Amino acid sequence: MPLKLPALDPSAIEEKGGSGYPEPFKSRMGDRVKRRLGVACGLKNLGVNLVTLGPGGQSAVRHWHTLDDEFVYVLEGEVVLVTNAGEQSLRAGMCAGYPAGSKDAHHFINRSQKPAKYLEMGTNVPGDTAFYPDDDLLIMETEQGMAYTHKDGRKY
Repeated sequence: MPLKLPALDPSAIEEKGGSGYPEPFKSRMGDRVKRRLGVACGLKNLGVNLVTLGPGGQSAVRHWHTLDDEFVYVLEGEVVLVTNAGEQSLRAGMCAGYPAGSKDAHHFINRSQKPAKYLEMGTNVPGDTAFYPDDDLLIMETEQGMAYTHKDGRKY
């Protein structure tokens, strides 16, 4: 029997590959696909994605948020968590949390030979800005929506 909202089967949600990042950052994500579970459930203030990260891929450009909290729970495989403090491996059953405003830039890299799968969750707070300390990249809310810019404010 098919499920009806608020319940859903994640495998019924379309996988979205690629990234919204501009180049040269977009191609760095590699083989990354997401199932936007929160959107499928109609959530407005919480993003929830089921992510499959292929070998050599990365979750995002290393970043931190001013207003959004983020949480990741690894379901399958192994990823390397890169933060300001360095690197550590996370395997299935492990998690990481990033409080808003902490300035601890983070992302995952899949350095294994197998896909990894994890659940990522984050608040969607209006006015949030994401900083990318390793790259000439910034994302901020504008009147037209979220926009990727250079650190000096020029749009990509």
